[in-house]
Amino acid sequence: MSPPWQAFVPPPAQWRENYPALMPDGSALMLPIRPIGVAGLIANQASFLVLDRLSAWLAEKLAPFQPEVIVGLPTLGHAVAPCVARALGHPGWVAIGHSRKLWYDEALSVSATSITTPDARRMWLDPRTLDQLHGKRVVLVDDVISTGRSIRSGLALLEMAEIRPVAVVALMAQTRRWQDGWNPALPVVTVFSTPLLRRDGDGAWQEAE
Repeated sequence: MSPPWQAFVPPPAQWRENYPALMPDGSALMLPIRPIGVAGLIANQASFLVLDRLSAWLAEKLAPFQPEVIVGLPTLGHAVAPCVARALGHPGWVAIGHSRKLWYDEALSVSATSITTPDARRMWLDPRTLDQLHGKRVVLVDDVISTGRSIRSGLALLEMAEIRPVAVVALMAQTRRWQDGWNPALPVVTVFSTPLLRRDGDGAWQEAE
Protein backbone atom coordinates (compact mmCIF):
# COMPACT_ATOMS: atom_id res chain seq x y z
CA MET A 1 0.00 0.00 0.00
CA SER A 2 1.30 3.47 -0.90
CA PRO A 3 1.88 5.95 1.94
CA PRO A 4 -0.92 8.51 2.29
CA TRP A 5 1.14 11.67 1.65
CA GLN A 6 1.04 11.42 -2.16
CA ALA A 7 -1.55 14.09 -2.99
CA PHE A 8 -3.39 17.10 -1.62
CA VAL A 9 -7.06 16.47 -0.89
CA PRO A 10 -10.08 18.42 0.38
CA PRO A 11 -10.08 18.55 4.20
CA PRO A 12 -12.26 15.69 5.46
CA ALA A 13 -15.12 16.31 7.85
CA GLN A 14 -13.91 13.39 10.00
CA TRP A 15 -10.60 11.56 10.36
CA ARG A 16 -9.34 8.60 12.36
CA GLU A 17 -5.97 7.03 11.49
CA ASN A 18 -4.53 9.73 9.22
CA TYR A 19 -4.27 13.35 10.32
CA PRO A 20 -5.43 16.05 7.83
CA ALA A 21 -2.63 18.63 7.92
CA LEU A 22 -3.95 21.90 6.50
CA MET A 23 -2.00 23.57 3.69
CA PRO A 24 -1.68 27.28 2.80
CA ASP A 25 -4.19 26.88 -0.05
CA GLY A 26 -6.84 25.24 2.16
CA SER A 27 -6.21 21.69 0.99
CA ALA A 28 -5.07 18.88 3.28
CA LEU A 29 -2.24 16.39 3.31
CA MET A 30 -3.25 13.16 5.03
CA LEU A 31 -0.44 12.06 7.33
CA PRO A 32 -0.15 8.72 9.16
CA ILE A 33 -0.26 8.95 12.94
CA ARG A 34 2.67 7.38 14.77
CA PRO A 35 2.12 5.38 17.99
CA ILE A 36 3.76 8.20 19.99
CA GLY A 37 0.90 10.52 19.00
CA VAL A 38 2.42 12.61 16.22
CA ALA A 39 1.58 12.95 12.53
CA GLY A 40 4.44 11.71 10.36
CA LEU A 41 5.90 12.92 7.09
CA ILE A 42 8.73 11.19 5.23
CA ALA A 43 9.88 13.63 2.58
CA ASN A 44 11.72 11.16 0.37
CA GLN A 45 8.59 9.01 0.10
CA ALA A 46 6.32 11.88 -0.95
CA SER A 47 5.29 12.28 -4.57
CA PHE A 48 7.09 14.85 -6.69
CA LEU A 49 3.83 16.81 -6.84
CA VAL A 50 3.65 17.07 -3.04
CA LEU A 51 7.35 17.71 -2.45
CA ASP A 52 7.60 20.35 -5.16
CA ARG A 53 4.53 22.22 -3.94
CA LEU A 54 5.63 22.14 -0.30
CA SER A 55 9.07 23.35 -1.32
CA ALA A 56 7.56 26.16 -3.39
CA TRP A 57 5.48 27.32 -0.42
CA LEU A 58 8.59 27.18 1.75
CA ALA A 59 10.57 29.20 -0.79
CA GLU A 60 7.82 31.85 -0.87
CA LYS A 61 7.99 32.19 2.92
CA LEU A 62 11.79 32.33 2.80
CA ALA A 63 12.02 35.08 0.20
CA PRO A 64 11.90 37.98 2.73
CA PHE A 65 15.06 36.59 4.41
CA GLN A 66 16.96 36.93 1.11
CA PRO A 67 18.77 33.59 1.50
CA GLU A 68 21.96 33.14 -0.49
CA VAL A 69 22.87 29.56 0.46
CA ILE A 70 20.63 26.65 1.43
CA VAL A 71 22.18 24.07 3.78
CA GLY A 72 20.43 20.71 4.13
CA LEU A 73 20.53 18.49 7.21
CA PRO A 74 20.82 14.72 6.92
CA THR A 75 19.00 12.64 6.18
CA LEU A 76 15.60 13.85 4.99
CA GLY A 77 16.65 17.48 4.82
CA HIS A 78 18.58 16.33 1.75
CA ALA A 79 15.27 15.64 0.03
CA VAL A 80 13.96 19.13 0.81
CA ALA A 81 16.98 21.43 0.51
CA PRO A 82 17.66 20.98 -3.24
CA CYS A 83 13.98 21.52 -4.04
CA VAL A 84 13.90 24.73 -1.98
CA ALA A 85 17.18 25.95 -3.47
CA ARG A 86 15.90 25.34 -6.98
CA ALA A 87 12.59 27.07 -6.21
CA LEU A 88 14.61 30.10 -5.05
CA GLY A 89 16.61 30.10 -8.28
CA HIS A 90 19.86 29.01 -6.64
CA PRO A 91 22.44 27.08 -8.69
CA GLY A 92 23.04 24.53 -5.93
CA TRP A 93 23.01 23.82 -2.21
CA VAL A 94 25.29 22.56 0.58
CA ALA A 95 24.81 19.21 2.32
CA ILE A 96 25.74 18.39 5.90
CA GLY A 97 26.41 14.64 6.00
CA HIS A 98 26.46 11.63 8.31
CA SER A 99 29.46 9.96 6.66
CA ARG A 100 33.05 11.14 6.96
CA LYS A 101 35.17 11.55 3.84
CA LEU A 102 38.96 11.26 3.95
CA TRP A 103 39.51 15.03 3.83
CA TYR A 104 36.97 15.91 6.56
CA ASP A 105 38.13 17.56 9.77
CA GLU A 106 37.07 16.18 13.17
CA ALA A 107 36.71 19.79 14.34
CA LEU A 108 33.82 20.22 11.89
CA SER A 109 31.61 17.46 13.32
CA VAL A 110 29.08 17.05 16.12
CA SER A 111 27.10 14.21 17.68
CA ALA A 112 23.43 14.18 16.72
CA THR A 113 20.21 12.35 17.56
CA SER A 114 16.58 12.83 16.55
CA ILE A 115 13.13 11.59 17.54
CA THR A 116 13.23 8.97 14.76
CA THR A 117 16.92 7.99 15.15
CA PRO A 118 17.70 7.98 18.89
CA ASP A 119 21.11 6.30 18.44
CA ALA A 120 23.78 9.00 18.29
CA ARG A 121 25.48 9.63 14.95
CA ARG A 122 27.84 12.37 13.83
CA MET A 123 27.13 15.24 11.49
CA TRP A 124 29.98 16.40 9.28
CA LEU A 125 30.53 19.62 7.34
CA ASP A 126 32.80 19.35 4.32
CA PRO A 127 35.60 21.93 4.82
CA ARG A 128 35.61 22.48 1.07
CA THR A 129 32.18 24.12 1.36
CA LEU A 130 33.27 26.84 3.80
CA ASP A 131 34.04 29.35 1.05
CA GLN A 132 30.45 28.99 -0.15
CA LEU A 133 29.11 29.75 3.34
CA HIS A 134 31.25 32.41 4.95
CA GLY A 135 29.82 35.91 4.64
CA LYS A 136 26.59 34.61 3.11
CA ARG A 137 22.97 34.64 4.24
CA VAL A 138 22.64 30.96 5.12
CA VAL A 139 19.41 29.05 5.79
CA LEU A 140 19.41 25.65 7.51
CA VAL A 141 16.81 23.22 6.13
CA ASP A 142 15.27 20.00 7.46
CA ASP A 143 12.10 18.15 6.56
CA VAL A 144 10.49 18.27 10.03
CA ILE A 145 11.22 20.10 13.26
CA SER A 146 9.93 18.04 16.19
CA THR A 147 12.04 18.02 19.34
CA GLY A 148 14.55 20.31 17.62
CA ARG A 149 17.50 18.06 18.47
CA SER A 150 18.65 17.55 14.87
CA ILE A 151 18.42 21.22 14.01
CA ARG A 152 20.22 22.24 17.20
CA SER A 153 23.04 19.87 16.27
CA GLY A 154 23.18 21.43 12.82
CA LEU A 155 23.28 24.90 14.31
CA ALA A 156 26.09 23.85 16.65
CA LEU A 157 28.05 22.48 13.70
CA LEU A 158 27.65 25.70 11.72
CA GLU A 159 28.61 27.72 14.82
CA MET A 160 31.89 25.77 14.95
CA ALA A 161 32.56 27.10 11.46
CA GLU A 162 31.54 30.64 12.54
CA ILE A 163 28.40 30.50 10.40
CA ARG A 164 25.14 31.85 11.83
CA PRO A 165 22.03 31.15 9.74
CA VAL A 166 19.47 33.90 9.19
CA ALA A 167 16.66 31.34 9.55
CA VAL A 168 15.84 27.70 10.14
CA VAL A 169 13.20 26.11 7.91
CA ALA A 170 11.28 22.85 7.70
CA LEU A 171 8.27 21.61 5.82
CA MET A 172 6.43 20.69 9.02
CA ALA A 173 6.51 21.74 12.66
CA GLN A 174 5.58 18.55 14.49
CA THR A 175 3.95 19.69 17.77
CA ARG A 176 5.46 22.57 19.78
CA ARG A 177 8.09 20.62 21.71
CA TRP A 178 10.93 22.18 19.73
CA GLN A 179 10.04 25.63 21.14
CA ASP A 180 11.31 24.70 24.63
CA GLY A 181 14.55 26.64 25.08
CA TRP A 182 14.56 27.90 21.50
CA ASN A 183 16.42 31.16 20.80
CA PRO A 184 13.61 33.61 19.89
CA ALA A 185 16.07 35.68 17.84
CA LEU A 186 16.41 32.84 15.29
CA PRO A 187 13.35 32.68 13.00
CA VAL A 188 11.77 29.31 12.25
CA VAL A 189 9.83 29.07 8.98
CA THR A 190 7.51 26.14 8.20
CA VAL A 191 4.78 25.41 5.67
CA PHE A 192 2.41 23.80 8.17
CA SER A 193 2.20 22.47 11.71
CA THR A 194 0.62 19.44 13.37
CA PRO A 195 -0.42 19.02 17.01
CA LEU A 196 0.28 16.37 19.62
CA LEU A 197 -2.42 13.68 19.38
CA ARG A 198 -3.95 11.20 21.82
CA ARG A 199 -6.47 8.39 21.63
CA ASP A 200 -9.95 8.89 23.06
CA GLY A 201 -12.02 6.28 24.87
CA ASP A 202 -13.07 4.72 21.57
CA GLY A 203 -9.49 4.37 20.36
CA ALA A 204 -9.75 7.19 17.82
CA TRP A 205 -7.08 9.89 17.61
CA GLN A 206 -7.85 13.47 18.54
CA GLU A 207 -5.87 16.63 19.11
CA ALA A 208 -4.29 16.85 22.55
CA GLU A 209 -2.91 20.40 22.37
